[in-house]
Amino acid sequence: MAKKPSIPKGTRDFNPEEVAKRNYIFNTIRQKFERFGFQPIETPSFENSETLMGKYGEEGDRLIFKILNSGDFLSKANQEAYAAKDALKLTPSISEKALRYDLTVPFARYVVQHQNDIEMPFKRYQIQPVWRADRPQKGRFREFFQCDADVVGSQSLWQEVEFVQLYDAVFTALKLDGVTIKINNRKILAGIAEVIGAQDKLIDFTVALDKLDKIGEAKVKEEMLGKGIPESGIEKLQPLFSLSGTFESQIAQLKTILSTSEQGKKGIEELEFIDKAICELKLQSASLELDVTLARGLNYYTGAILEVSAPKEVAMGSIGGGGRYDDLTGIFGLKDVSGVGISFGLDRIYLVLEALNLFPETITNTVKALFINFGETEALASMKAIKELRENGINAELYPDNKKTVRQFNYANKRNIPNVVLVGASELEAGTYTLKNMDSGDQQSVDLETLVALLK
Repeated sequence: MAKKPSIPKGTRDFNPEEVAKRNYIFNTIRQKFERFGFQPIETPSFENSETLMGKYGEEGDRLIFKILNSGDFLSKANQEAYAAKDALKLTPSISEKALRYDLTVPFARYVVQHQNDIEMPFKRYQIQPVWRADRPQKGRFREFFQCDADVVGSQSLWQEVEFVQLYDAVFTALKLDGVTIKINNRKILAGIAEVIGAQDKLIDFTVALDKLDKIGEAKVKEEMLGKGIPESGIEKLQPLFSLSGTFESQIAQLKTILSTSEQGKKGIEELEFIDKAICELKLQSASLELDVTLARGLNYYTGAILEVSAPKEVAMGSIGGGGRYDDLTGIFGLKDVSGVGISFGLDRIYLVLEALNLFPETITNTVKALFINFGETEALASMKAIKELRENGINAELYPDNKKTVRQFNYANKRNIPNVVLVGASELEAGTYTLKNMDSGDQQSVDLETLVALLK
């Protein structure tokens, strides 16, 4: 007996309805990207391993899917590493390529490679799949789409302001009210690390702090101790764990905590600028909140850090995030090119819209009318009408086989096609079409011109 086919864990098939809903999100995001002046690019699904490795921290590197070299990949394997079963040393000799982990690092590579062909500041958007060797769970997949927008070549904080507005514009268009845009600044985190005497352990400190809402204060402190951060320094963090109140009141408290750190004070200035601008410009449906525990343990953020949370009534992780990276292109040899970008988590946004029943009812009704097939002569007459409908921008189709009428009507119902058109012997003789609404059951006899007008 043949083995039942399956797909890898963390991947999915999408049926027509799901594809239509995903395209609704894609199209909404794409429209807003272009409204804000971003231009589309695409990069390969896989990159050279050296492009990706070492750019996401130790945890990120472990989640990169490596691709085995073509042909006899063992012929060039590091034999010493192979004999010792040392996967870390063996991998570079048998795998020179890897599936992209995100769209930001490939974008940095793109900017450096095409620097003579692009105009700075360069605003690009990219909607493509990425892959991560993560443990699959609700809202977390091994293959998923990212929808990114980035600007490189400008240090202006107006870019951060625009990205907050862009998030708000997209989620407002999706009718997803109650979204929270959380913001922090890496300079503030660096300032805190400086105050507690852990400058040399900034990454360890931020990775642990980023887990506060997941594992709690006690476990975060335990992890910091395990990373070598002194207990005396962790005690100085106590005011941070209890920081609360409005954006402005938290800023006031941070000014006290970071009074001895110039870098920390710079981060506060940047956050104040963004907050004041947003207060003047107003958001439509989202809210902007300061969250000093927001760390996003990636190595490349240097300024603002953004993360978007779904409405509180939906138990879901972040549905977007991003931040400022002052020298990301420096890893590829192009120094001092500042950038800032954000990403939308399509799959999680889909789950949130589904949970809140926010997809438009008409989203999957792509075909407006199905023509019933009564035979070759009638089918040809139907096809002539269908051609006219399509030329007028109306989606229509003919049932391909001359089957029982009830079977054809059932097909229309299962496809959620709202109308059927009958062209039988009497209609051929009269030069008319019988249009039937599948919801109400009402039907009427019309000429072609009227048929086009009613379906348009």
